[in-house]
Amino acid sequence: MQTISYLRNHLLIALPTLQDPNFDHTVTLICQHDDEGAFGVTINRPLEVTVGELLLQLGITVEDPTIAEQVALNGGPVQPEQGFVLHDTDRAWDSTIEISDNLSLTSSKDILVDLARGKGPDNFLLLLGCAGWTSGQLEKELKENSWLACESDNRILFEMPYPQRWRGAASSLGVDVELLGMAAGHA
Repeated sequence: MQTISYLRNHLLIALPTLQDPNFDHTVTLICQHDDEGAFGVTINRPLEVTVGELLLQLGITVEDPTIAEQVALNGGPVQPEQGFVLHDTDRAWDSTIEISDNLSLTSSKDILVDLARGKGPDNFLLLLGCAGWTSGQLEKELKENSWLACESDNRILFEMPYPQRWRGAASSLGVDVELLGMAAGHA
């Protein structure tokens, strides 16, 4: 009998063998993973829009300029109009998915209002869109050497500059992704 290892709270690091341009040089946090599929958000693709600009479109004014000037991210190609807030607190809002003890994803407006008022989590990413895999699809892509997987690290998620996250996540495994070629084998 084969044991299934689910990747919730892991980072997927896109390898050069991955042919999908939506994920070229990306790092994606897996938020849910079970036998029905996987769901995650990409954490290193900045958009040309700020949190303040996005919230203003929703009629929410951000009081803190540090929050207002933070850049929003492209969370993935699925549902690009849907907003998600990845945050490092165990506090729950209306639509919160707990990823780990100190990491959650929320998709409800109440967290946006709290962020604007300075009452939200200390560390957060505002993402538009997500990534999804059907049953067995992610496992197949892993076998095809499309991804490396490592445990999530809040320092990578919230502190590391976006352009460094792809190499930084891989280096947490002791891997230099720049040295990996397009072909890979299985032992």
